[in-house]
Amino acid sequence: MSFSNLGLSDEIVRAVTARGYTVPTPVQAQAIPLILQGQDLLAGAQTGTGKTAGFTLPILQLLSGRSPQIPSKRRFPVRALILTPTRELAAQVEESVQAYGQHLDLNSMTVFGGVNITPQIRQLRGRVDILVATPGRLLDHVQQGTVDLSQVEILVLDEADRMLDMGFIRDIRRILSLLPKERQSLLFSATFSKEIKALAQTMLNDPALIEVPRQNPKAELIEQKMYRVGSDRKASLLVHLIQQNNWYQVLVFTRTKHGADRLANRLAQSDIPALAIHGNKSQAVRTRTLAKFKDGTLQVLVATDIAARGIDISELPMVINYELPNVPEDYVHRIGRTGRAGSAGEAISLVSADERKYLVSIERLIKRPIPEGEVEGFEFDPASDVLSPKVAQNQRGRRQQPQRAHAPSPNHQNKGQKKPSHSGSNPKSRSGSASSRPSPEKRRTH
Repeated sequence: MSFSNLGLSDEIVRAVTARGYTVPTPVQAQAIPLILQGQDLLAGAQTGTGKTAGFTLPILQLLSGRSPQIPSKRRFPVRALILTPTRELAAQVEESVQAYGQHLDLNSMTVFGGVNITPQIRQLRGRVDILVATPGRLLDHVQQGTVDLSQVEILVLDEADRMLDMGFIRDIRRILSLLPKERQSLLFSATFSKEIKALAQTMLNDPALIEVPRQNPKAELIEQKMYRVGSDRKASLLVHLIQQNNWYQVLVFTRTKHGADRLANRLAQSDIPALAIHGNKSQAVRTRTLAKFKDGTLQVLVATDIAARGIDISELPMVINYELPNVPEDYVHRIGRTGRAGSAGEAISLVSADERKYLVSIERLIKRPIPEGEVEGFEFDPASDVLSPKVAQNQRGRRQQPQRAHAPSPNHQNKGQKKPSHSGSNPKSRSGSASSRPSPEKRRTH
C-alpha cells in the first residue's frame, strides 16, 4: 500500500515522499481513510508509530478540498484545532503540518506558553486554518478574545493520556464547550484508561476505534540492560559509562526537574557537554537545547518525562534511565526513543535499592527480566544494597507511628489545643483533592 492508495492528493503525496516516506505505517493505513470519510476516531497509538502524520495528512486533504469560512468581524476563524500536552510536541506537530502542506494554500501556526504572547496575537489576526496549541495558552487567547474557535471543523486531542496526567482535564472541558457541536473529533492516546474512555464519550460521536498493538515492533532492536548501584554512586557510574564508551547523543531521564539540573551540572563538571530540559526552562532555552542535541553538538541531554514528549530524533542510539520512572508505562515510552527507523538502540537503567519496587513493576509490564550488567570498579555489593538514609528513616517512622499513636502525649490534657494540619503534605494524595492539583499557571509551564 502507498500513500496514493489512501485517497491523498498528489500535492500531499509529493510532500510526504520528499520527507522520505513511501509506505504508510499501520496506524496511518487505518486512520487516514476513516478520517477522510468524516468519522470521529478513537485511536490507541504510542509515540513513534507515525500517528502525527496519521491525522495531519487527512486534515490537510479535507481542508484543502473545502472553501474557507467567511471571516468574522474581527478575525479569521480557526478551521482545525490540534491540542497537545507540551510545547515541544506542539512545535513538532506544526512542523509536520507545514512540511506536508507545503504545496497547499493553507496557513498554520502554534501557540504555547513560556514565550511572549504578543507575536502570537499579531499572527492570529491573519488567516490561520490549522492551529496547534497547548491548552493553557489557548485559553489565555480565548480570555483576551484573540482567537475565534466558533467555526472549528476538526478537533484533535493528541496524547490525551498525558494531558490528563498533567491535570489538563478542566482546561480541555472548557475548550470543548467553546467549539461547535457539529465537528469532527479525533482522540489519540497511548492507553485507554477509564478517564480516557469517559472523555471520549463526551467529545466523540459514534467514533471508529483503531488500536495499534501495544507491543513495540522495534523492541527486539533495543538492547536493555540494568546496573545495580547505590544512589550515591549513580553519577560517577554514569560519567564512567559515557567517557569509557565515548557515547554521543545520549538522552538521560530523571524523575524531577531539580534532579535534571543537578545531573547536567555534574556531567558538565566532568567535561561532558550536557544540558537539562524541563518545564522550568524558558521556551527559548528549551528550543536552543533541543537544536544542539539534534545536530549533535550537545553530547548529553538530561530530561524529565514530560519535557521529553516532543523529542523526535531518528536513530537515537542511547537512552539512560538515571532514575526509574514510578509509572511502568513511562519506561516503555522512554526506551521507545531509541531503536527507531529500523536502527539498533540501547537502553540502560541505573537501579538503586530505593527503586526495586519500580523495577518489579516494569519487568511485570514488559513480561521479561531486564538483563543485569556489571562494570569494573562499580561491582555490586549486596551488603551495601541498603535503602538511602532518608528513605530508611521514613520507613522506620511509618513502622513506629502506630506505637506512638497509642502513647499519651505530654500535652494530652490540653484537649482544646488545635492540632497542626497536615493537609496537602503527602505528595501521593493527588486524586480528587483540588489543593493537591497543580495550579493552572504551573501546569502551563510544561
